[in-house]
Amino acid sequence: GLIVVSLWKMGFSPFTEGDGAAGWLAHLGAEWVLLTNLLGLLLGFALLSKHFEASRVPDWLPKFLPDDWKGGLVLLVMIFVLSSFLDNIAAALIGGTIAGVVFRGKIHIGYLAAIVAASNAGGSGSVVGDTTTTMMWIDGVHPLQVLEAYIAAGTAMLIFGIPASIQQQRYSPIVREPPKGIVVDWARVFIVAVILVAAIVVNVIVNVRFNEISDRFPFIGAAVWVALLACVPLRRPAWEELPNAVKGSIFLLSLVLAASMMPVHKLPDASWKVAMGLGFVSAVFDNIPLTALALKQGGYDWGFLAYAVGFGGSMIWFGSSAGVALSNMYPEGKDAIAWVRGGWHVAIAYVIGFFVMLAVLGWYPQPKHQVPMSAPTASSVAPAATH
Repeated sequence: GLIVVSLWKMGFSPFTEGDGAAGWLAHLGAEWVLLTNLLGLLLGFALLSKHFEASRVPDWLPKFLPDDWKGGLVLLVMIFVLSSFLDNIAAALIGGTIAGVVFRGKIHIGYLAAIVAASNAGGSGSVVGDTTTTMMWIDGVHPLQVLEAYIAAGTAMLIFGIPASIQQQRYSPIVREPPKGIVVDWARVFIVAVILVAAIVVNVIVNVRFNEISDRFPFIGAAVWVALLACVPLRRPAWEELPNAVKGSIFLLSLVLAASMMPVHKLPDASWKVAMGLGFVSAVFDNIPLTALALKQGGYDWGFLAYAVGFGGSMIWFGSSAGVALSNMYPEGKDAIAWVRGGWHVAIAYVIGFFVMLAVLGWYPQPKHQVPMSAPTASSVAPAATH
C-alpha cells in the first residue's frame, strides 16, 4: 500500500516538499523524527511489557482494582491521566499490557477502542501529551487554551468508559484474587519504573524547556532505549520478542507514512462545524498535516481543535498511532468494521463531548499566530503521534 501511494504521489500529485523522487525523499526527511520515535516506542515497549509481565506485579493488580465493571473504568481513567504527561502511544501500550493481565488476555474490541480513546483524550488537553497540541504550543497557542479541551475529553471519557467497561466485564471479568505463591521480581519493577520515568522526564523537559528543537531528534524513543539498555545488567530483556515486534512495526510505520501523504492541502473556513468535522476526518487522514493547515489558516478556537484532532482518530483503529500500536499488541483490533461496531460508544462520546464543551465555553475563534508552520516540518514534532 505504501509503495502504491508513494508512486502515485511521485507521478501525479506533487509533495509539498517538491516533485517526484526528490519530493518523496524530502518528505521522508520531514517525517523521520516521527517515524523513528514511533519505532523506538513500539520496540521498546514490546520489551518493557515483557519485563512488566515477568515481574509478576500485574498478577496482583486485580486485588487493587474494583472487581466489577468499575475496575475496567478505573484502568481507563489511569490511562487518561497517564497520557496527559506521557506519550499517548506509551500510555495505550501500558494500558494494553495491564489489561491483558487483569482480564487474562481476553480483551473485548470495544474495550480496545476505549483504551485508545482514553490515551488520545488524555493527551488532547496537554501541550506535552500529544503531537498536535505540541504543534499548537510551538506555533504560539497558549497552553491554557489547549487545556480547555479537557472539558470535552473528560465528558467523552465517561460516555465511552462506562459502556466499554461493562462490555469488558461481560466478556472477561476481572479475577479478584491473585494466584497464590506469587514472588514479585523487584529488579524488573525497578527497570519498568526507570524506563517510564525516563520517557516522562525527557518528554516534559524537551517540550517545556527546549520545544524549539523537539522536532529535530526522536528524544522519547531514544530515552526509552537508553534506559532499557542501561538496565540490561540487572535483567536480560526478552530479545526474542523483537523479530515479531519488528515485523508488526514495519507494517505500522508504513501505514503512518502512507497517511502522511494523503492529499489534504486546504481546509474550509474555520467554524465550530468544521472543527467538529475534522475529528471525523482525522479518523482516516493524518491529523498532523490537518493541524498544521488549521494553524496556518487561523480562525479556530484552539481548545476545540485540540480535542477534535486529538480524540477523533480513536473512532477507527488506524486513525491514530496509539490505535495502530495497540492493534499490533492485539491483532484482533485490525478489523475496522468490528472496531466501529464494538467501539460504537467512542463516536457517540466524541459528539457529546464536543457539544458539552460548546455549551459550556462557546466558540471563540483566534487569529493565525505569528510563527509560520508548514505541514511537512510540523509533522516531525516529537511527542507522540496521535497520528
